[in-house]
Amino acid sequence: MTKVITYGTFDLFHEGHYKLLERAKALGDYLIVGVTSDYFDKCRGKFNVHDSLMTRVKNVEKTGFADEIIVEEYFGQKIDDIKSYDVDIFTVGSDWIGFFDYLGEYCKVVYLERTKGISSTEIRNANNVKLGIIGNEDIVKRFVQELACVSSCELIGIYCNDEDKTILPNVTRFNYMDKLIENCDAVYVNLPLSERYAVIKNVLLSGKHVLTEFPFGDDLDKAKELIELADSKNLVIMEGLKTAYCPAFNKLISIAKSGLVGNIINVEAKFTQILADDLDTQIKIAGGSVVSLGAYPLLAIFKLLGNDYTEVKFYSRIENGVDTYSKIDFSFDGAIASGIVAINAKSEGDLVVTGTKGYIYVPAPWWKTEYFELRYEDINKNSKYFYKFEGEGLRYGIVEFIKCIKDGKKNNMFLSKEDILSEVAVLERYKNSTDVKYF
Repeated sequence: MTKVITYGTFDLFHEGHYKLLERAKALGDYLIVGVTSDYFDKCRGKFNVHDSLMTRVKNVEKTGFADEIIVEEYFGQKIDDIKSYDVDIFTVGSDWIGFFDYLGEYCKVVYLERTKGISSTEIRNANNVKLGIIGNEDIVKRFVQELACVSSCELIGIYCNDEDKTILPNVTRFNYMDKLIENCDAVYVNLPLSERYAVIKNVLLSGKHVLTEFPFGDDLDKAKELIELADSKNLVIMEGLKTAYCPAFNKLISIAKSGLVGNIINVEAKFTQILADDLDTQIKIAGGSVVSLGAYPLLAIFKLLGNDYTEVKFYSRIENGVDTYSKIDFSFDGAIASGIVAINAKSEGDLVVTGTKGYIYVPAPWWKTEYFELRYEDINKNSKYFYKFEGEGLRYGIVEFIKCIKDGKKNNMFLSKEDILSEVAVLERYKNSTDVKYF
């Protein structure tokens, strides 16, 4: 019996996929089809896969050509599979000619002619989301670089009300905000917090989707108004807090909530920076430690312990009228949590999740999670987890934003509207609090 194996994402299953599998089946007696996992696709730089793994597997199964379907999850798996399944022929589309010649050491390699004029990428890009940028804060340059890694999205241009600001090369500059909005399907808003509400409202009233930088705001009534406005117009509104969308962080949340370290009784998250040599520059850049960085520990705390805290306390060091180092303490039923943020001090930026059976340790910088450990009293039970964090991480949020627009999803599970409002409520409480303890 001649065994044949092939691999693919098989996203947005089309005629080209069908014909490739048909030809692969004709090469032998038994066809094994490897379908790539969502995580492996992201490791390979494929960030805009539309269909779920289950859907892609079912679509391959429906063709009737596959005798066996497996999931491809890591680099090097092809060699392992060829050996373990005793494969005679490896085959793949002709667009990969030469790339898999190294597998010739283990089996025969056959490149099959692709069906011309059709591909999943072309289908995805046929209806690109036209995206504009409003604002030109420092993160915009990184955002544009990350955007280049995401398919199904086309950058239309940028509007910045500061004429002295240098716009990125090869990016169209619009002189009028309304003109930019008119030419877009969606807008990424990156403005100082004091300007953000009015601009987001204008974008939503114009019928365009919104991705805004964090924090979403520090006024709960205004945040609710924007979310309700988006809902009423059937629009997507999201906060671009990169950690919320990165694979490792979400795996960490799943593991923590599965009970592997027991009941969670404490969460400690720190994010501290020294942004510049002089304090005036720090203040200009950040505007305060809680506003600039507080969203990160709040994300971890709320994702792990929920939003129903019973008490919150604030402690801040004030310099030149701005909080440069702050601690936020929460009490929950059966648990406590604390977040430390700073723009003029430095400590270990780790995340520790304490459970009744063990704990999870995420080393600095935990907000760019690539690696974490489950640790127990018996060190022989310890486990380590590794997940690639691509680029600056902004691409993860962009991908989810585009997917929500295309799929008609108005609430994102990674950072829900409830999570956003909980974050805003804490920032508002800090801003208006008369019982912040200063030191």
